[in-house]
Parts: sequence; structure tokens; C-alpha cells
Amino acid sequence: MFFEYPYLLWLLLIPALLVGRYLWIELKSRRPHLRVSRLDAWTSGGRSSLEIVRHLPFVLRTAALVLIIISIARPRSATQVEKVDTEGIDIIFAMDVSTSMLARDFTPDRLSAAKDIAIEFIAQRPSDRMGIVVFAGESYTQCPLTTDRATLINLMKDVQTDLIEDGTAIGNGLATAVARMKDSDAKSRVVILLTDGVNNMGEIDPGMAAEIAKTYGIRVYTIGVGANGTAPYPVKTPWGIELRNIPVEIDEPLLKNIADGTGGRYFRATDNTKLSEIYAEIGQMEKTRTSVDSFPVYKDLFKNYALAALLCLLLELLISALLRRLP
Repeated sequence: MFFEYPYLLWLLLIPALLVGRYLWIELKSRRPHLRVSRLDAWTSGGRSSLEIVRHLPFVLRTAALVLIIISIARPRSATQVEKVDTEGIDIIFAMDVSTSMLARDFTPDRLSAAKDIAIEFIAQRPSDRMGIVVFAGESYTQCPLTTDRATLINLMKDVQTDLIEDGTAIGNGLATAVARMKDSDAKSRVVILLTDGVNNMGEIDPGMAAEIAKTYGIRVYTIGVGANGTAPYPVKTPWGIELRNIPVEIDEPLLKNIADGTGGRYFRATDNTKLSEIYAEIGQMEKTRTSVDSFPVYKDLFKNYALAALLCLLLELLISALLRRLP
């Protein structure tokens, strides 16, 4: 505890002088005024409780004065508090939703695995704004940049195939993601582009989309998903769903060029575990910036002393009134 106006504490000399004056008067008043032959009657009787109680009004009045002086000196306490400033990252998931993402070389399939692992990634980064862009033969925004984790996760769960024309328009998907992020004022902006195929549709060339991303300072991490060789793919037949092995075709040179040209990195995921490791590695590379500032928080204590002084004055008035009523 410290005082904002410590020089006012010199006023405590006043109650000290009052106490000294009170004691001097009391000692003076005890001088005998009556001569008697014997003192047995006075010395054997001792002090009555009333003699002690009659000093309480002065004690309370003096205590109130002391508390008032301390109060006007403004006692304060200081607590050291840490303020954490977090600088988040803007991240857009650009996800391939072509029908080939239903291949079952992942558990239960590529798209479901990509969604589940992306949701885990989202839950681990509470300070970042994130959004979702999906693409197949064309692209659209599933969720704009937001910090609303519940909405983002629910919209990620709703991502599915067959909602737009089939195909793989990597350039369109990347361009849509860049358009959603180009006006962001975040210090770090990232696109995580996930696909399992070769660019075969769309009006925008993937190389051109990558150049636009580079112009805006947006890093693109590309992920090619699919087992090596062939992968089981569900095909509808008159007898139900039949799994047929189809060749896995991923344009890895294109994905590497996109990543390298924007300052990102290309990854290849061949199963759920590898995809999860890739997201963890991206999370380590794109760490949220945090700064900690320490500063004191002050709390005024004068109210406590003022209330205590008021209580002393009320008790002094009450006891004085009772003493006046006594015979």
C-alpha cells in the first residue's frame, strides 16, 4: 500500500496532541480534592466498568480522526497485471470437392478425412480468422473469414460433393480464396489448398492465380491427397455400390510451383495420419504472434478508511448518548 498524498500524514500529529492533552487532563483530574482520615474505602473498591466506558467516546472520536486523515491521504494498492496482445493469422481453406474426393484410400474417404482434420486444426487456433472456399468444376465461398469457431466448424461439416459442376478448377479455387483475403489487414495471410487431381476446368489459370496471391503477399500451402498408384473408388452399379481401383493422378509439379512461388510449401498426404501431420506442421510454421505487456492496476482504498471513520463516529454518538442517560 502507498499514499497518493503522503505529506498529509503529517496531520496525524493532531490526534497525537489530542491524546496527550486528554491524558494530561485525566491525570490532573485525579488529584485529591477531599481530605479524609483513611483511604480504605477508595482503594479497596477498584475501578468500575463505567469509569472505563466513559473513555470510549474519546477513543472512538480520535480513531475516526486518524482514519479520516489516512483517507484523505488517498491510500492505494497496486497489482501487477499482464496484458496479452495476440496478433492472429488469416487462413482460407481451399478444398477440392470433386467426386474423386470420395475415393476410399483415406478413412472413411478423402473428403471426410480432410474435413475432420481441418476441424481439429480450426479448434487449435482460437486467435485466427478462418474461412472456407470449395471448388470442383467451379468455385464458391462456403464461409468468409470469421472468428466464430462454431459457425466455421458447422459449415466445414456441411462441405460435400455434387453441389457444383464436377471437375477440378484449381485456378478458380485459388483465385476465389485470394479474393476473399486480398483486403485483409492481417500481418500474415495463408491459403491451404487441398486437391486430389489435375487442373482440367475453370477460366483462371492456376499459375496466374498464384501470381495474384504472391502480389498480395499471400502464402499458399498446397496439399496433394491420394495414395500412390491406385485408390478404391465407389461406383454405382445395378447391384449397388462397387469399389473399383482408379489411378491416382495429382499434378504435383503444378502444386509445387504454386507453393514455391508464394513462399509456401507443397505436401503429399497418402493417408489420414500423414494429412494430420501436415496440418500440424503448417500450424508450427504459421504461429500466432503473441506479446505480453506488464502494467500495474491501482485500487483506491480510501473508501474503506472513510467507512471505518464513519462507523467510529456513529458508535461514539451512541455511547455518548447512553452515558448521558446513566445516573
